[in-house]
Parts: sequence; C-alpha cells; structure tokens
Amino acid sequence: MSALGELGTLRGKKPAGQKPDRGGGAGKAGKKDNLAAYLFLTPWLLGLFLITIGPMLASLYLSFTDYNLIQAPKWIGLENFTRMLSDERLHNSLRVTFTYVFVSVPLQLSIALLLAVVLDRGVRGMAFYRSVFYLPSLLGSSVAIAVLWRQVFGTEGLLNQVLALVGIDGKGWISDPSTALGTLVVLNVWTFGSPMVIFLAGLRQIPTMYYEAASVDGAGVLRRFFSITLPLLTPIIFFNLVLQIIHAFQSFTQAFVVSGGSGGPSDSTMFFTLYLYDRGFGNFDMGYASAMAWFLLVIIGVFTAANFFASKYWVFYDD
Repeated sequence: MSALGELGTLRGKKPAGQKPDRGGGAGKAGKKDNLAAYLFLTPWLLGLFLITIGPMLASLYLSFTDYNLIQAPKWIGLENFTRMLSDERLHNSLRVTFTYVFVSVPLQLSIALLLAVVLDRGVRGMAFYRSVFYLPSLLGSSVAIAVLWRQVFGTEGLLNQVLALVGIDGKGWISDPSTALGTLVVLNVWTFGSPMVIFLAGLRQIPTMYYEAASVDGAGVLRRFFSITLPLLTPIIFFNLVLQIIHAFQSFTQAFVVSGGSGGPSDSTMFFTLYLYDRGFGNFDMGYASAMAWFLLVIIGVFTAANFFASKYWVFYDD
C-alpha cells in the first residue's frame, strides 16, 4: 500500500476505546441556543399575541355582533356591513379620506424628493438641515402640533396676522368647510422629513459614473434627472408611496384635535378613522365600529395590492 493510502486509512480510523460521535453535543447546544432565542423573543411574542392578534380576532368577532360596550355582544351576522351601504355619513368620510390621501401624499413625496435632490448636491451643513427637515415627521402626528396648527390657521392665527401685513383680510381657515381639509393636507405635507431621508439614502446609492457619462453626452440637469435619477430611484419611490398611503389612511389625531373631535365644520374633516371612533366610543356602537375597522383594512389592502401590481410597469431594479 502506498504512503498516501496508509495516511487515508489512518485518518478514517478512530483511536481505540473512542465512541462514535452521534451529534449529541451539537444537538444539546442547538437546543440551548433555541431556548435563549425564544427567551429574548418572549416580550415581542407577548406583544404580538396579546396586543395585536388577540384584539384583531376579538374585533373580527365583534364586527358580526351588536355590542354597546355594556351588554354582552349579540350575534347579528352581516348586518353591520350591510348598514354601511346606506350610511351617508360613512360615505362622506370616505370621500374626505380619499381626497386627503390623493392630494397630500403626492405633494408630500414631491417636496420630499425635491429637497432630497437639493441636499444631495452637497449643501454645507447638510447634517443640520437633514435633522431640521426630519423633525416634523417626529412631531407631525402629535397632539401638540395639531393644537399649534389650530392656532396658526384660526381666525386670529399667525397666518391671518401675516396676511394683514400685506393688506389681505384672512378668515377662519379651520372653521370654513371649503378650507378646513386643506389645512390638514398642509399639515401632512409638512411632515415630509421621513420620506426625504429615505430618498436621500437612495440618491447616495446611484453611481456617479452615470451622471458623468450623461454630462459628456451633453445632457442637461433636467435630462439627467428624468433619465437617470427617477428611473433608478423608482424602488425608493414605490417604498415611500406604499408607506405614506397606509399612513394617510390611518390619520386620526390631526383631524380629531383640529375639529375638536366633531369632524367639522359640516363634516369636512370627518376622516374615516374619526367617524369610526365616533361610532365606537361616542355612540357606543362598537360592533359597527369593528366592522368599519375591517372595512378600512380591506381598503388599505386593496390599495397596497394595486400598487404592487402596478409596480411591475414603472419600478425598475438593477437586475
């Protein structure tokens, strides 16, 4: 037998008296690792089942019942869902919500993208500006900002004081049905910081060689933006679009504080979520409110699915 053959034979043998390795040690170590992982995941799992899945299943059951928060739920089947077909106030809340979403989200994303492009050009003190522009996203949905917004757009508010300086008589922008919703749209547009930071991160990932090649070919600023920046940024635009649409459909605090919880004037700021709150906690019709909540879930799901379906026609990836 050759030397290499003897070496292979020796490597295949085990010392005398040694038991074959059945993987028991590795199995015990794996079980300990799994136990540790589940231990660290316990707070999240408790939150998932007790705060998310549990209430969702409870609201699904309540949506088929007549429940006033005091007496026991009474099963009524699909009656809550059929009531929505004849609920004019619910139809108005849908119109208000759709208007708010379709107007505020495109404006917000457009301003966010514009500022991201400006900051990406290397503005001095960019870290400061980025922090300042991001701050409204942290505060925009808070009660304090909603109260401030009510003061700014009130009859004696800051906006009318500024208009008075140039000889323009202002009005109660929040108390006028034709402009009340517009003030909430402006508030949502003002919270452009979060999508702006995401756009800025996406812009930093675009290779500069594309812009250099386009400049050599004589492409101007607008041509480079529409031919290079926008196509390569479409995955980020799609991501921000889906998130902001979902967020806009769930808006509640701004309308509640600005309108005093009434959705006024003349239901012009009656968001779907605000009407849901009014039915559930104002009229103690929790069964109907639960059905409305699931209807809102379906609406958001349909819009999200539509965005994903349409994305294959306008979102471009590197591959």
